[in-house]
Amino acid sequence: MRIVIVDDHPLFRAGLRAALESAGDILVVAEVETAAAVTPAVAEHRPDLVVMDLNLPDGSGIEATRALVAETPVPILVLTMSDDDGSLLAAIRAGAGGYLVKGAARDEVLHAVRTVAGGGAVFGAQTVPRLTALLAGTAGRGGERVFPELTERECEVLDLLARGLDNRRIARRLFLAEKTVRNHITHIFEKLHVSTRAEAVARARDVGLGADRPTDP
Repeated sequence: MRIVIVDDHPLFRAGLRAALESAGDILVVAEVETAAAVTPAVAEHRPDLVVMDLNLPDGSGIEATRALVAETPVPILVLTMSDDDGSLLAAIRAGAGGYLVKGAARDEVLHAVRTVAGGGAVFGAQTVPRLTALLAGTAGRGGERVFPELTERECEVLDLLARGLDNRRIARRLFLAEKTVRNHITHIFEKLHVSTRAEAVARARDVGLGADRPTDP
């Protein structure tokens, strides 16, 4: 089984590579540090599976996953430190076949690698109840549920951003001053680790915010 590892931490990559190749039937054919290098590496090495981190120095593993799914049918297993509902739901929506949090045992990782490479789906024991609730809607679709680092007001602003509203219309909708809206957006950028409005909107839409809702005239 041919594997490409995507992670920007050399020590973690080395440990993961050793754990995978110790199984005897797995070969790591490439290690990638950036989102931009993922698609070229997959095109060159044609792996059976990509093990994807989400926090990369030049972008999100979510975007890299979405790009791969659009261009090639290679299965993707997310292995990340991100244990929040927003990242989990965004990864699944992007097309990942599995999601594990770093720290999972070697046998759990090997099982996930084989299952996802074979077309199955695997999620860590700690994520299954949350994923079930998120997809079933029993946990609600509010931004505060999938982005717990945001305040309720920040989630309202993010939702309106995802609907396509500009600052003036957001301020009008929420009965706020435009300066207050700008401050909320600055805090949203900081907390979600994004630098542009487009990135914030993409994160919001990944988890279902702003979907199928008309914008103000």
